[in-house]
Parts: sequence; structure tokens; C-alpha cells
Amino acid sequence: MDDGNGRTKGEVRQPYLYEAILSLVFLVLVMAVGIAKFETEPHIPMFLGTIFAAIISLKIGYSWEDIEKGMLDGIYQALQAIIILAIIGMLIGVWLLAGVVPTMIYYGLNILNPTIFLVATTIICSITSLATGTSWGTAGTIGIALMGIAKGLGIPAPIAAGAILSGAYFGDKLSPLSDTTNLAPAMAGTDVFTHVKFMLPTTLISYGIALVLYLIIGMRFRGVNADTSAIDAIQQGLSASFKISPFLLIPPIAVIVSIAFKMPAIPGITIGIILGAIEAFIFQGANLGQLLDAGFAGYISETGVEAIDSLLTAGGLSGMMDSISLTILAMMFGGIMEKTGQLEVIVNKLLKGIKSVTGLITMTILTCLVSNITMPEQYISVVVPGRMYANAYRDKGLHPKTLSNALESGGTLTSALVPWNTCGVFMTTILGVSTFQYGRWAFFNYFTPILVILLSGTSLVAARMTEEEQEKAEAGELV
Repeated sequence: MDDGNGRTKGEVRQPYLYEAILSLVFLVLVMAVGIAKFETEPHIPMFLGTIFAAIISLKIGYSWEDIEKGMLDGIYQALQAIIILAIIGMLIGVWLLAGVVPTMIYYGLNILNPTIFLVATTIICSITSLATGTSWGTAGTIGIALMGIAKGLGIPAPIAAGAILSGAYFGDKLSPLSDTTNLAPAMAGTDVFTHVKFMLPTTLISYGIALVLYLIIGMRFRGVNADTSAIDAIQQGLSASFKISPFLLIPPIAVIVSIAFKMPAIPGITIGIILGAIEAFIFQGANLGQLLDAGFAGYISETGVEAIDSLLTAGGLSGMMDSISLTILAMMFGGIMEKTGQLEVIVNKLLKGIKSVTGLITMTILTCLVSNITMPEQYISVVVPGRMYANAYRDKGLHPKTLSNALESGGTLTSALVPWNTCGVFMTTILGVSTFQYGRWAFFNYFTPILVILLSGTSLVAARMTEEEQEKAEAGELV
């Protein structure tokens, strides 16, 4: 007889704690060895972890049919995020071709002022990351140019790198174009626009604190003439290759308005694509073939300015396949762990004695941090804790956006603070500053999770579900 959860009574038992931990430890080890030692992509280690979890499930007594259903159910939970990631790839390609992203970067660079260099650096990187949805791309392009200017001003490299990271991750956290910003709500059970709106208060508070601190620190460098030749070169390259116009800001404004009016994510982002395509015809003289190519393969920048070409060669449906495939593999692992009760056993042990909402949110953020340390890849630090705690949040009547906010704050933002995490390794390599050196100056990255914990007893961080929302959550629908 089936018990309603895919278990056959008399044949399938509850997993022992050591078996569930073994599945998780194996994933940690194979991810750590693959990424930290061999510098491989996380996809195959993730798949190996999935295979091991399936073997443990067979040992517990589950049939292959049950295990396969668990994998498929896990993937199904992430389908909306997968579709949105695919559409975002198209949007980025079209916006690059239309000059939308170049326009945002061009105007952002205008605010550079030597007197408030650190504040300006944070804001410029925020604009760039919001426009592109990537902290890596921002740090690897605009960030490098700003590091050069900081050196000319005599500003210590670790402080400049901290400001760059704060800005880059602010945009990455809030941009609907970011993969992690779409992944977190998918794991929690809500949509990306609801997720972004709920994150705004705590994100803006910690961002404001960071800006004030950068302003205070930067005052000692006022009056110094900055060598802005690198920034000037980028602006000249942008204006030479694209027609820059305030009207090109209409598509991102339209997406923001869609968020404000609670339009579903897929049509909201699609409106941005349509407006971008129209403006590509009007402002850049693009044809239909170029638009179709940009939507699929992304935009290839050939300005001759390395910083520009590196940043603006991006987007396209094919460009998102790396993130999409990792999401699918991660959800296969999460689906098995959830279906066979292995996650339940681990979570019950972790949450034993934790009764308060503050305790639950704190444990979530700490789990994300530990995931970033042990499975050094920020995607996994969002996916695994997300699937671990989703039921616990629902049982307490908390809206899924409460969990998604904790996942972003604990998973996305702390990844660059771990030296052996893929994000930490990338930032150190690109900016030329060690993680330990820039870490204490990346105020936004560590103030945000701390602030979320401190405010976890308020509605700014812990949102309750209505009865209708509770019913939708129990039915597996997005809230």
C-alpha cells in the first residue's frame, strides 16, 4: 500500500540520520574537490552527488520509479525560474544590441567624482550590475577600471575592491536579470517580482549604511585629482559604437513599473524585450536577423575597447544554458533528498529546540554560509538550503518571500567573502586583492545578512501568509 508520498508501507523505512548526512557530505566533498582543487565547473560534481543520493535512496527501500519521480518533481518546482532565465538571456542580448545597457553604463559613469570616489564607485557598479544582472561581469570590467583610478588617487586597493563588491552585489541581488535573484524565489515558492519587492527595505538600509561609511572613509581623499582616462575611454567607446539617448532607459523603466504593478514576471520581462527590440530598430538601425541572433546567441561587442567588449559580449538564450543546466541538476539532487525524507531528517535535527522565527531565519542564513564554505558555489548555497527549509517556513505560516530573502542574503552575498568559493576566487583574481583584504570593506555583503537577522522579528523580514496564500502554498502553487 502506498502512503501517499511514494513510499510502500512495509518496504520503505525512514532514513537514518547518518544516511542523510552521508548524502550531503558526499556532495560537499565532490563539490569541494572538483571546484577548489581541479577548478572544474560544478555541474558534474552536482550530478555525482545526485547519483550518490539515489544510491542511498535505493538502500532505504525506494524503487527507481520513486526516485525518478522525486527528481522530476524537483525540476518541476524550478520550471518557472528556468523559463525566466531563458527569457532573461534573450532580453540581455536584445538590450545590448539596442544600446539600453550601454546607455545605463554611460550615464552611470558620469557620476564619478574624486571627492566621493568610493561612494561613486559603489553607485556605478550598482547601476552596471542592475543593468546586466551580473556581479562578475561588473567587477571584471568597470571594476578593473575603477581599481586603476583608485591606485592613481592613492586609495588603498582593499577599500576600493570592497566598494566595487558592495555595488556589484547590490545590483546582482536586486536585478530581475540575475540568475540567483530568480533561483532564490523558485526554491522558496514565490515569484521573482514579489521576491525583489520584499528585499528592498532591508537591502536599501544596508546599502545606505555602506554608502555613509564609504563617504566617511573617502573624505580623507578629497581634493585629489583623479586620472579618469580609463573611464573616459569606456565612455568614448560606448558613444562611438552606440547611439546614447535617455529614451533608451524606457525598457528598464517599463520592467520596474511592471514590478510595481505586480505584473507576473514572464510577461513583465517580455515587455522589456519588445520595447528593446523596437528601440534597436529606431536607435541602432538593427534588422530582424540581428535581433533574432542577439536573442539566441547574445550580443558580440567589437568596439576595440577591451573593457567594453568584455562586459557587453553577453546574453542570449544559449548564454543562459550554463545556469539552466546547473539548476536542473541541483533540483534533481534536491528532489531526491526531499522525496525520500533525507532532507526532513537533517532539518528536524538542525531545528530541534528552535521554536522562534528569528531562530529559523538565522539557521537558514548560517546554513547558506556553511554551504558557501563547504560546497564553494553560490548556486548550491541557494538551492540546497532552499529545499531544506521550505517546509519549515510553510509550517510556521511564513510567506515564501521570507525564505527567498534569507537565501539571497545568506547565500548570494556571502559567496564572495569565502576565499575558496568560486566567487571569492574570481574576485581575488580579477581585482588583485585577497578575500581577507577586501572582505572587511565589503560592507553591503555582510551588513545585509546581519540586518536580516536583527530585523527577523519584524514584518520587514518575516512576512506571514494569509489563509488563501497558505492554501496555495500547500497546493504547491507560487505565492
